[in-house]
Amino acid sequence: MSSTQLKESIDVLKQSGVRITPQRHAILEFLINSHSHPTADEIYKALEPEYPNMSVATVYNNLRVFRDAGLIKELSYGDASSRFDFTTSNHYHAICEKCGKIVDFHYPGLDEVEHFAASVTGYEINKHRLEVYGICPECQAKENH
Repeated sequence: MSSTQLKESIDVLKQSGVRITPQRHAILEFLINSHSHPTADEIYKALEPEYPNMSVATVYNNLRVFRDAGLIKELSYGDASSRFDFTTSNHYHAICEKCGKIVDFHYPGLDEVEHFAASVTGYEINKHRLEVYGICPECQAKENH
């Protein structure tokens, strides 16, 4: 984990007037360390043994605070639960159709798509999102055995 990322994130929250509770600290630290794009339930289940008084609602409320502060992205892919991503820089996702695993990848050339879309449609383009779907290496290995 990057202690720099944690410190910078805590500073952002403090500047927004958000009090840093032990639960907030733990949820934020979990997100920084996680590369799996966890759901609120997954975060709750991971932290519940250490914080038995924390509820699922506490996790959801804190995720909303972090999202509103611009620290995390909420990813919804049409299923029932959102996933949360600490990496807010422009990147894209490869999603396994079998197990749901999500992996980040960067491809800078897609920024040109926004400029092209703006010139063709006349829209003022604010953002874009790209997801590619397939079968992850682990699920491929299971299929081949």
